[in-house]
Amino acid sequence: MDERFNGTYITFTGYVAVQKFKYLYFLLMLTVYVLIICCNSTVVYLIWRNKSLHEPMYIFIAALLTNSVVLSSAVYPKFLIDFLSDTQIISYSACLFQFFIFYAVGSSEFLLLSVMAYDRYVSICKPLQYPSIMRKNVVCLFLFLAWLLPACHIAVPTILSAKSKLCNFTLKAIFCNNTIYRLQCVSSRVITIYGVFTLVDLAVLPFLFILFTYTKILVVSYSSCKEIKKKAAETCLPHVLVLICYSCLCAYDISIARVESNFPETARFIMMLQTVFYNPLLNPLIYGLKMKEISRHLRRLFFSGKV
Repeated sequence: MDERFNGTYITFTGYVAVQKFKYLYFLLMLTVYVLIICCNSTVVYLIWRNKSLHEPMYIFIAALLTNSVVLSSAVYPKFLIDFLSDTQIISYSACLFQFFIFYAVGSSEFLLLSVMAYDRYVSICKPLQYPSIMRKNVVCLFLFLAWLLPACHIAVPTILSAKSKLCNFTLKAIFCNNTIYRLQCVSSRVITIYGVFTLVDLAVLPFLFILFTYTKILVVSYSSCKEIKKKAAETCLPHVLVLICYSCLCAYDISIARVESNFPETARFIMMLQTVFYNPLLNPLIYGLKMKEISRHLRRLFFSGKV
């Protein structure tokens, strides 16, 4: 590769034995990607088609699953190309775009989980006030902010990175996550400080809010009748499962992905795949199986052919 080509393209070095198992990798990733698109789209379609599911809780679930489709579409097609290519490269501009989509959509999931937690809190702890609080315009505002705020936050480091001089053109990764900062000649103090602010604003605070909200729900449910306890378990458990899974994967991305270490290459490869594998694939399964109304409509769709 000549110098000009190096200055334009980034090489991924996080793949393991890609030439040896490229067809197996390709088949597995294609299968996973098709499953992600089909599973998420099916649940979103059911929510859109059935008026009985036009409630805030289900609308937020549809938004969460739409995020999974967008995030996967920003990553998986590139995986499929890379597995069949002799060299795994990406232009720096495309890399920054992938970085922006990955973190903007990923961050919005924390905010969506936050508004879902608030929705459950109002529904269980203030049932009489629920219709007046969770109005249609309030739901639209929550959705708008859940997508806009992360996009604005992540746009800043993306623009700053685009203006930074690069001295390294290899990325120890399989897609463009926060390891792109290692490409820069000089570590930007502004990006580092802003990154901490973004982490607190888009992840830590929403996570604490969710914990606080579910604690309040647990306290109220514990002292309530059996019906309230059942409602809390049925509607809150899927959110908690998704939150735990997503938080663990985010913790990995934030810590291991940015720390130079002797982390085994194969283990790093597997963990990076998991950051874009579990949530997009498991979210529709968790909500489809655990949410009673969605599960009922899914059974009607697959066993009777009716939506």
